Formats: sequence, C-alpha cells, structure tokens
Amino acid sequence: MSLDTADLPSDPDALRAFALACQAELRAAKAAVRLTRLEIEKLKMHLARLRRMQFGQSSERLARQIEQFELQLEDLEGDDAQAEAVTAPPDAASTPAAQEGRGVPKRRPLPDHLPRQEVMHEPDTRTAAGCTCPACGAGMSRLGEDVTEVLDYVPGRFQVLRHVRPKYACQRCDHISQAAAPNLPIPRGRPSPALLAHVLVAKYGDHLPLYRQSAIYARDGVDLDRSTLADWVGQAAWLLAPVVDGIRAHVFAADKIHGDDTPVPVLAPGTGKTRTGRLWVYVRDDRPFQGTAPPAAAYFYSPDRKGERPRDHLRGYTGFLQADGYAGFEELYEPGRTKPGPIIEVACWAHSRRKVFDVWQATASPVAKEALDRIAVVYAIEAAARGKPAEERRALRVRTRPLLDEFFTWAQSAATRLSGKSALAEAFRYILKRRAALTRFLDDGRLEADNNRAENSLRAIALGRKNWTFAGSDTGGERAASLYTLIETAKLNGLDPEAYLRDALARIADGHPINRITELMPWVAAVTPPS
Repeated sequence: MSLDTADLPSDPDALRAFALACQAELRAAKAAVRLTRLEIEKLKMHLARLRRMQFGQSSERLARQIEQFELQLEDLEGDDAQAEAVTAPPDAASTPAAQEGRGVPKRRPLPDHLPRQEVMHEPDTRTAAGCTCPACGAGMSRLGEDVTEVLDYVPGRFQVLRHVRPKYACQRCDHISQAAAPNLPIPRGRPSPALLAHVLVAKYGDHLPLYRQSAIYARDGVDLDRSTLADWVGQAAWLLAPVVDGIRAHVFAADKIHGDDTPVPVLAPGTGKTRTGRLWVYVRDDRPFQGTAPPAAAYFYSPDRKGERPRDHLRGYTGFLQADGYAGFEELYEPGRTKPGPIIEVACWAHSRRKVFDVWQATASPVAKEALDRIAVVYAIEAAARGKPAEERRALRVRTRPLLDEFFTWAQSAATRLSGKSALAEAFRYILKRRAALTRFLDDGRLEADNNRAENSLRAIALGRKNWTFAGSDTGGERAASLYTLIETAKLNGLDPEAYLRDALARIADGHPINRITELMPWVAAVTPPS
C-alpha cells in the first residue's frame, strides 16, 4: 500500500511511525530525482561526444556544449554529495554501497610512483620500554598492522601518507592494543585536508573547473575522476558551513558595511541554455579608519535580482549600508524600519563618477570634464584622510563640504542647460537625487566616499566568469558563495586561503567542537606550513 493513499492512524505512536515513513519515502524520492537528472545529463554529454567523434571538430558550438555539460555535471554531483552529507548517518556517505548508488567511480589503488610518507600511530600502551598490556600488565608482542593510505598534496606535488597502526597482542591474556584510525575530513575517504583545500581553492580561487583539474592531475599520473572531485567538494562545503555562518554573522554585526552584486550566468537544467543569477557580497572592513575589528566578506547567491534578496540577507542588520543606487535597497532605507533597526544609506561617489566618465570618454564633453575635475579634488582630500583615525578623517573632510556644496549647485545649473534625454543630464540627475547619501561620509569618519571595497571583492568573480562562464546549478551557486566567503575573508586577513582551509579542515576532522567555532575564523585560526 502506498503511503500517499493510506489512511492516517489515530494512535499517536502509529502516527509518529507513519510520519517517519513518509519522511523516508520523500528522501528516497528526492534522491531518485537527483540521480535521474544526473543520468540524463550524463547521457546528453555522451551523446554530444559521440556526435563530435562522428562528424569531427567542425563545430565550435558542439565543443562549447560539452564544456557546459561538464560544468553542470560537476555541480549536480557536488549537490548530490552535499545532500548526502546532510542526511546520511556518519560514514554512510563513503561506504562502498553508497558510492555505488551515487555512481561514484570505484576506488583505485593510489599510484605506486608517488612518494610515500609514513605516519606511525602507536597505541597509548606503547612506551620506550615496550608495550604493556593494560588488562594484566604483561608484555605485548607485535601482531601486525593496519595501513590507511591517504592522497596528500604538498604545494607543487602529490604524495601518499601511509598511516601505519601496529597491533600488539598480550603474551599472557591475548588482549590486543592498537591506535585509533586517523581522523579524516571525509570518513573512509582518500583525500587529506591539504588535498581538499587545494581542490577547493583551485576551483573557487583560481577558477579551474573540476574537469580541468582532473586533466591536470592526470598528467602527474594521479587518476582523479571529475565526479570524485565533485563528491569531495560537496562534502567539504557541508563540513565548512558552520564557519561560513560565523563569518556572515561577524559581517552583519558591524555598524557599517559595503554591499554590491554581480550577474552570474547559470545553466538551466536539461536545456543547455543559461539564465542570469546573482552573487551578492557584503564587506566589513574598518581598517581605513584604524578600526580593530577583523575584515570579512560574506557572499550570497540568488537566482534573480529581486529586492527581496537583499532584504532577506539584511533582515537582521542595522547600521550604515554603502552601496550603489539599486532600487532593491530602497525599502531597507525606510525611516520606519524598526526591526531590528534602521539601515542608513551611504551612496558611492565612484559609481556616480563612472556615469559622468562614460559620457566624457564617448563625447569629450567639456561639461563632463569639469565635473570630473571637481570630483578629483574631493578624492585628493580622501587620499590624505585614508588610514587615519575616524576623528582625524572627519576633521580633514571639513575642507570637502564647501567643495561639494559648490559641485551640487553647479551640477543643478548645468543640468538645466542640457537636453533632458542626454546621458550627461541623466548622470547629473542620478547624483543630485542622492545628495544626502553622497555627503553622509562628511559627518562620520568611519564612512567612505565610495563603495570600492565591495566592488574589489567582486573582481575575482568577474575574472572567474571569463574562465568558467557559468554555474552548473542554483545549489552550485550557493556553494560557490560559501567558498568565496571563506577564501576572500582569508585573503582580507593576510592569509594564504589554501593554508587556512587546510588547517580548518584538519581541525574539523579531529573533532573540533561546534561550540568553539569562533576558533576556526580566519582572523583567529593559526595557520601552520605544510610538512
């Protein structure tokens, strides 16, 4: 009898069992849908490859389609691994049965040509004088050993870590002593924390899709299938999720943040076409006014640019928000916002200047050139204020106020002499409309004249688009936002992101308690060099 047509039991215990059975059926159905989608996309990719083999390399469009399928597959497989990590019991995600169900390639022996480094794990009963039985106190003799080989990555090369665990048997009572198995980020997995960190940074920091990484590793004689790498990425993202949440909470605890977004093409499942998603960033950086709080960047993904997206991101934030003139932010600036408190708009002079600069570059307009010259004087004062304490910055900006008052009076007059439909008149209207928000930085030394901090944090995304062009799925976009949060925040704090992730993953594997997650934040964690 199907659960969807069964009568609801009246007994509370029976009803609870029925609900659990429904949940199990729903999980199984979702897993079946994921696997079906995955199989469909695999078949399409194989078909495209076969067509290319049949008709030669006459179509660049077909080659592009194959790359699209590769990217979509790695995100779909990463989605599957991340979902398994969330719902499966410990160790279940890495058992042979689970791997077979997900279509993960069979585990191959690690290549013989790689150098081996032994890590000996002696039991606690082993001392310099020998091994003593904890049960009866008699001496113990070596019975054998268990060896776990883990693929490791040291910058520039692979190696194999051989975790050797000798067994000792008591000569009197047959008690056996052996050290516990080493802790690994992925239970029963093959990657070390260093290799996982390398794969993550290569994909999200260096913009190398997993299928390209797989081809690079193959040149070193290391056969790592793309689906294997995708499985690692999905599980690593799940492991690191609490750290990402901690960074985001730190960003939104600030009194002042910068916000911006950028488009990201996303593949539409089953069509081979793309649609436009968005990556958002909110940056906390108090260093320009000698603030002591560590810098951090929080990224988010959304499938569109609706105003509800930033409202959801900032639902718990109150303070200054420095951003461009995106209409979706306007509702956040409503004076009546009381939960949790007001958000005060701080506009961006760099964004305003860019609109004028585009006109000057296209037309060599003398009016546009004069506007740029007037703004340049303001930036000269800002250069002198950069890096000084907040009160000194505010004192220096006393010179800026009359300059901006003159600028707005001049811009108002100039706009009346221009055609209302001209691009320069539109640029002036944009600036004049935001006069209060554009001059707010004059009264508070913590504020900036522009939003360049957020724009700089999106440059890596723009560079990545040139390499991977699009995300494979919405879940893949969310995973990318999480990893960008970790990598960019590590860089803002002067850390090598690969070294930071290596240490964080190692500590998580060793059972770092969740109630001490702040110790894994990039500005707290101690990063050690690779062995």
